[in-house]
Amino acid sequence: MRRLRLGVNIDHVATVRNARGGRVPDPCRAALAAIAAGADGITAHLREDRRHISDADIAAIRAAIGKPLNFEMAATDEMVAIACRTRPHAACLVPEKRSERTTEGGLDVIGGHDHVAAATARLTAAGIRVSLFVEPAKAALEAARSIRAPVVELHTGAWAEAVLAGETGKAEAEFQRLRAAASHAATLGLECHAGHGLDYDMARKLAGVPEIIELNIGHFLIGEAIFVGLDAAIKTMRAAMDEGRGAA
Repeated sequence: MRRLRLGVNIDHVATVRNARGGRVPDPCRAALAAIAAGADGITAHLREDRRHISDADIAAIRAAIGKPLNFEMAATDEMVAIACRTRPHAACLVPEKRSERTTEGGLDVIGGHDHVAAATARLTAAGIRVSLFVEPAKAALEAARSIRAPVVELHTGAWAEAVLAGETGKAEAEFQRLRAAASHAATLGLECHAGHGLDYDMARKLAGVPEIIELNIGHFLIGEAIFVGLDAAIKTMRAAMDEGRGAA
């Protein structure tokens, strides 16, 4: 079974910085610390309203880190142009609304098929590996393949919410939906990642799905870092993932 990679999203380091203004805490420093602790890559979401990560953050992180940068972005002309200039290792296309606190659901790869395909083609031509943040549904995966994106990231939010709400039956149904989607992605030749709302226990369980080869986790790790430090939070997450993978 392939080793499960960990991508660490450092958006909310910037959220804390922007709450007061100034330069601390520095997301670039967090990215370097995450890599030192065992992260396989860094994810940063440059939003249209720049509510956390800034253009300068993206440039600094891209220049500083020796691991892949996953540039999370909306499929807009502005963001595609920034990505093509920055040339991150990967770009993950996500839905984006100004009113949302965090990403709500997967990208509409069916209704927005042609628009997403055009953005994917531009990014691919620039040498950027494109992933699509999608719901764990067969139709979404098949649309992703027709868009010619090599990677999908399964939205784990519905499962995470059910787990945290103690809704055991719903949580199990959502987990099985994720498992089936990961299996179907593999049959379509899509590399499969997953993320949104994951904690240590959920990451451990999801690590047992062999088709998933990367988890992207941010908010939980930054929250844990307040109490135990970023290094310890990432090392504990890495251990949980390895334990889940080994048990599978």
